[in-house]
Amino acid sequence: MIDLHCHLLPGIDDGPRTMAESVELARMAVRNGITHAVVTPHIHAGRWNNDRAGIERLTREFRQQLAQAGVPLQLGSAAEVRLDAEILPWVEQDRLPFLGAYDGKRVLLLELPHSHIPLGAENLIAWLLQRNILPLIAHPERNKDVIRKPDKIRPLIEQGCLLQLTSGAIAGHFGKPAQQCAHQLLELEAVFVIASDAHNSGARPPDLVCGRDAASAIVGAERAQKMVSTNPMQLVAGQFSYKNS
Repeated sequence: MIDLHCHLLPGIDDGPRTMAESVELARMAVRNGITHAVVTPHIHAGRWNNDRAGIERLTREFRQQLAQAGVPLQLGSAAEVRLDAEILPWVEQDRLPFLGAYDGKRVLLLELPHSHIPLGAENLIAWLLQRNILPLIAHPERNKDVIRKPDKIRPLIEQGCLLQLTSGAIAGHFGKPAQQCAHQLLELEAVFVIASDAHNSGARPPDLVCGRDAASAIVGAERAQKMVSTNPMQLVAGQFSYKNS
């Protein structure tokens, strides 16, 4: 399975604090059946001021540590980028790491605020699309606006955005409202991938199996499996065609 949204890098955001914790999370991922992971630390202006160069440097260090520890997890890197006006200069300055490509566009893992969908979100997304950047919306099922009314995400889907659901949310680990919202969103073709959004070994582990199995009851085993294998690999294949060989 392919996990294209997880926080495994140490000391860079609200994920693991130490390299030892990061290695243990990678071991957990492998035990869960995850073969490839794209680490996606937060980029959030004023809170997590990461950039492409720093993320790539730490990913190389983490990859070396995994090799020394004998953990067979293939690593790529990108970021979970908070929707914010700061994205505009970051794109122009080539500071953002992308997941990969889809339908001729670069794919950006884009995070909405948890509380709402901001006014102007559609304008910013239109600006990205004009520059051949396709947003993959991270965990919309945990956005309070979308929980209250799942149709709130529809304008972004109509623009062309893809959706990434959290494995644990589908399985009920983020509460009943998020689970119900995830189940409603699963019916939409725009839901392209399931990812772990792992942060730690306790409440937020690298677990794709729980979400895949819960999704199977709604969309069938074949489609659920594609959401953790074929579909994410379509987006990130370029990251693994030359690395980790």
